[in-house]
Amino acid sequence: MLRSTRDEAIEGASGPSAGREDSAFWASIRWALVVLGWVVVAILVLFALLRIVAWDSLEPLIVVNALSLIVYLPAWIVAVGAAIGRRWWMLGAAGLVIVAQVVFVVPELLAASPLPQWARHARVVRIFDANIDKSVTFAAGYQRAIESYHPDVVAFEEFTPLTYQSLSASGILTSFPSRCSAAQYGASGFFVASRWRLDDCRVRSVQLDGSPTQYMVEATLETPAGPLALRVVHVLAPLPEYWREWKAGLAAVDSYVQHARTSRMLMVGDFNATWGNRDFRSLLGDGLVDGAAARGQALSMTWPNGAVVPPFARIDHVLTGSSLSVVRIATGSGFGSDHHYLTSSVAIRP
Repeated sequence: MLRSTRDEAIEGASGPSAGREDSAFWASIRWALVVLGWVVVAILVLFALLRIVAWDSLEPLIVVNALSLIVYLPAWIVAVGAAIGRRWWMLGAAGLVIVAQVVFVVPELLAASPLPQWARHARVVRIFDANIDKSVTFAAGYQRAIESYHPDVVAFEEFTPLTYQSLSASGILTSFPSRCSAAQYGASGFFVASRWRLDDCRVRSVQLDGSPTQYMVEATLETPAGPLALRVVHVLAPLPEYWREWKAGLAAVDSYVQHARTSRMLMVGDFNATWGNRDFRSLLGDGLVDGAAARGQALSMTWPNGAVVPPFARIDHVLTGSSLSVVRIATGSGFGSDHHYLTSSVAIRP
């Protein structure tokens, strides 16, 4: 009798009361997920609206716009959860964000086009471009990659005087007799070298508060198929301390292209911008073609170059005018840099 009473007491302690506690716990979890879902959707709706009405005008959202391919992905997760939980209003709101993302990114994803017929047998110029991230020595990995690729032109961004000393000592410059150097400490240095002659080399800068910031090297590349307008770009990253330089530099590149002849222009470098940024998209409306997107490689990311986090932004580009066409383009892991490097073969229209 005593044993039976004790068993009933134990069953009572773990029965309806415990069930109610479990039910309350899972109800709390569900409501927390609902609240989290609405918070995520609300933030993403705000991002999308600001992209529409104030594209890149608000500096903190420059990075959000640059990462349109991934920033809005949580809306897809919320939409699935809302559908499972039959939260139809939440599903509708998440669906609006998804539609906005598709509208934002589909031009880049659909930019692939067949290689022009003339480019199949045209003379090509082979380009090696890398942001070497303020290196104090020229990494042996870059030397091996250049020797393996056999480019006609090499271009480096964030190139410092110390890197120049190391590069000179490596002996690799003997293959590139024509050079244009604008080395600087910090992030705005450049170096361009070619197997062919480089003429009219000039460095362009933007002036902010009386301090010049280099953003582009221009030169005429004398190829066997005629001269090309070679432009090597590096716009500083859109970090809080560089927001003004980023906006001024990218706007200066866009303004330059608007007033230049672009048909034989070859523009390469680290733009620190993607199709999600207004001024970079303007470049593509002013007569230049994004080589990677044209060859169906819009998702070939170049930043970051970490061992843990895979690259998720394509901010390094090869852009060409109408008389040029990228035939092949590829990325390679950088050496001591946060960027992947680019190699490309660019056909020159006869």
